[in-house]
This record gives sequence, C-alpha cells and structure tokens, in this order.
Amino acid sequence: MAKIDISSLINSRYQSFTTTERKVADYIIENMKEVIYMSITDLAEACHVGESSIFRFCKTLDLRGYQEFKIALAHSTSLKDEMPQLSNKVTMDDSIDELSQKILTSNVNALTETHNLINEKDVSLAVDMIIEANRVQFFGVGASLMTAMEAKNKFMRITNKTECSIDSHLQIMSASLMTHEEVAVLISYSGSTKDTIEVAKVAKENGAKIISITRFAKSPLTSYSDITLLCGANEGPLQGGSLSAKISQLYLLDLLYAEYFKRTNQESTINKDKTANAVIEKML
Repeated sequence: MAKIDISSLINSRYQSFTTTERKVADYIIENMKEVIYMSITDLAEACHVGESSIFRFCKTLDLRGYQEFKIALAHSTSLKDEMPQLSNKVTMDDSIDELSQKILTSNVNALTETHNLINEKDVSLAVDMIIEANRVQFFGVGASLMTAMEAKNKFMRITNKTECSIDSHLQIMSASLMTHEEVAVLISYSGSTKDTIEVAKVAKENGAKIISITRFAKSPLTSYSDITLLCGANEGPLQGGSLSAKISQLYLLDLLYAEYFKRTNQESTINKDKTANAVIEKML
C-alpha cells in the first residue's frame, strides 16, 4: 500500500463529506496519535456515531477498511515526526543499551497494565468453564495463532481435551461442530479480525462458551464473548505481532493454566508426569 498522508487526504475531501463524516474527520484530525491505538468501536463511541459510519468513512477515503485506515494513519504520524514507527518511544538514534532499556520498559509496562486490568471473578469463571468443558479449542490468526498454539502446547501437558487448528478453514469447520459442552478461547489483539469474529459467531450459534483475550473491552469479537480478559499492551498498526502484546496475552494464559492446575491438582500432576516422561527420551 502506498504511503498516504491522512490529514491531507481528509482536508482535500472535507467539503464533500456528510455531516457524520465531518464529525469523524474532525475527531481524527484533533486526536491522530490516540486514534492509532483505538478500536473501531472506541472511535465510533468517541465520535458518537455507529461502527458502520466509521467503515463508510474509510471507504470514502478509498481505503478497504478500518485496519488499512489505521496503517495509513500510522504512516502519516510517523512522517510528521520524521521517524518510522518502530515502537512508541524507540528512535533511530538509540544505542543498543538504550534500545534494550526501552524494550524492557515497554514489556514491563504491558505486563503491569495487564495485571491491573485483571478481574478475578472473570478469571475464576473462565477457569470453571475450562474445567467443566469436554473440549477446549484455542483460536487465533496471524501472530495471535502463535499465542493460541503456545496455549495448546501448555495445556496439553496436563489435559488431553485441548485443540488448536492452524488453518482458518479448519478453524471455522471446528467451530461449526462445537457444542454447549465446549469452550472456545479466542485470541485477537484488535478484536476486529474477520476470521476470528466469524469463528466466535459460529461457535456461539452452536452453544459453545466463548472466552476472548483481547486489548479492547468493546469490539466486534467481545460482542460474542461470555468472558473477556483484557491485555494491556499498546500496539500500533505498524507494530503488528509486537512481543509486548504477545507477552501480555501469554501472561493471561499462564494465569488460566496455573489456576486450572491448582483446582485439578491431582489429575494435572499425574498428567504432567506422564507427558514429561513421554518426551524424556527425546532429550540428550
């Protein structure tokens, strides 16, 4: 995608905007750096319009949708700062020591914010769902799929009822066969990934319980969720798959794992010994 200066594009078309589009445009121009980190739902609420209005606004700018708009907006912001967007505070002049300190701070801040967002009741209910389920499926696409696979790898050491399909077609087929006795754990930073939303919709229609791990409390994904667990990392559209976002998601999954292990201690201890012994011959 060619780099686009969003502010120039908006100003050039402002006179042709509808009243609603002008309301959205005004907010974006005044809050460009903040909008980069907002979900489509957040921006709609801030502008007091519907999500469909935000989508139509993006189409008016000849963009395919909100995510392409945010990428263009991030490019515009970085051009104004004369700095490519590596991360929130990283600059081209940083030394390796300065980079290491900033990355450490970013990751610590992500974990700290995630910790502060934890709702003990929601975590407890999520673990109850996982314990009571006949089967638990982890879903994600792109970078979030890596996190889902890590969750599968962790839980399969103590229980044989977890699954994770790596193909979007296999994921939607699996969701279509889910029942009210199963749990779907959906991982999506934005909560606006089409494939993940479709999986949530299909799984919900079949009666499965939905646990979402995401950044935004209100998003298309969370509208299908029974429980939403929030991660605290801020990730711009040019930073897709950032480690700080993944670390915060893994932190929540580790919390679910530890609480599950604690509540099913006897069974989990036996299974962990079995799986550990099964791979011991693979080690030198």
